[in-house]
Amino acid sequence: MKICIVTHKIKKGDGQGRVNYEVANEAIRRGHHLTLLASEIAPELEDNTQVNWIKIPVKGYPTEFIRNFIFAQKSANWLRQHRSNIDLIKINGAINMAAADVNAVHFVHSSWLRSPVHISRNRRDLYGLYQWLFTAFNARWEKQAFQKAKVVVAVSEKVAQELINIGVPRSRIRVIVNGVDLEEFTPGESDRQKLGLPENVTLALFAGDIRTPRKNLDTVLHALTQVPDLHLVVVGHIEGSPFPQLAASLGLNERVHFVGFRRDIPEIMRSVDLFIFPSRYEACSLVLLEALASGLPVITATATGGAELVTPECGIVLPDSDDIDALATALMSLTREQSLMQQMSHAARSVAEQHSWNTMAQTYVDLFEELSKNAEHCSDTDLSPSTRPITLPFGATGAN
Repeated sequence: MKICIVTHKIKKGDGQGRVNYEVANEAIRRGHHLTLLASEIAPELEDNTQVNWIKIPVKGYPTEFIRNFIFAQKSANWLRQHRSNIDLIKINGAINMAAADVNAVHFVHSSWLRSPVHISRNRRDLYGLYQWLFTAFNARWEKQAFQKAKVVVAVSEKVAQELINIGVPRSRIRVIVNGVDLEEFTPGESDRQKLGLPENVTLALFAGDIRTPRKNLDTVLHALTQVPDLHLVVVGHIEGSPFPQLAASLGLNERVHFVGFRRDIPEIMRSVDLFIFPSRYEACSLVLLEALASGLPVITATATGGAELVTPECGIVLPDSDDIDALATALMSLTREQSLMQQMSHAARSVAEQHSWNTMAQTYVDLFEELSKNAEHCSDTDLSPSTRPITLPFGATGAN
């Protein structure tokens, strides 16, 4: 089968890029031939004889909005010219307006635009306006892209429900949860002193962008004031974050350890006792699966995509991300019962083992092969409506 994957990056170290990297490798393993429409791919894919990389350069354009627009038009134009040579097209969200066989949805911009923690609601400046426009246009375009796809893949049950809310029929939705590297993220022990972390204390972990309120560190800090014996390590860029000052004002300087942006997350996860992530909005959080794979009990919230993976045996899911007392109660219930945390640790790893990158990739390629056996798949795809130039408010079109 000749498969075309359209996405900006196909490589490890990138969220969507890692998903498509694993899918590409599984397709290669099964003997399929790939055309990759991307700006950047992993060197090992570029060197593979089963891969044809159509590089779409967008570097140098001033904003992500313009880069994405240029990519969308160039990739759609290529597909219009070469569709007859492709058996199956997989795109991601609103990456272009092509009529795809599979559209993998990692984020629903329509839902994000309505979120009370959308950047435009917290930044009443030019950057906030830009973010509103970026999300609003993507919300419009993604609806068109979803309507044209034969199958829409949601990366979590939360995303699936958001798709239904904007009119995608449930019959066209498949849920395929993102994967995790079970060798990189694994239970074990790490040297806390070497990592710059406190020893001989119960230590929780929070990891994410702490420069905005979306990840909800403020609720975690307020809850921590009610759990006096618990320490917290916070991973995330400190510059521009209001939360170190909040921690100080709450008298938590001795128990909250801001370590900045770190790349040694697997080692840090092996050194802590539990993971806290009650995000106010998340489509599907890779970090939840990484914590589970590391054998960490997890406390999260229903607003966090992927929370459906956290069973009562391996963690606690809060109905309200902002309920400080409920979070404090959850923290106390775990930290005061070490045996419970140990039981949850084993259960967490068991859950993660069902969601390896290999399992995810196999599910995608199984879907591709299922579609290829459908006679309608070979005759019904029509790209012509999807490649009409899109006119933006400032007058740009999709012409090359």
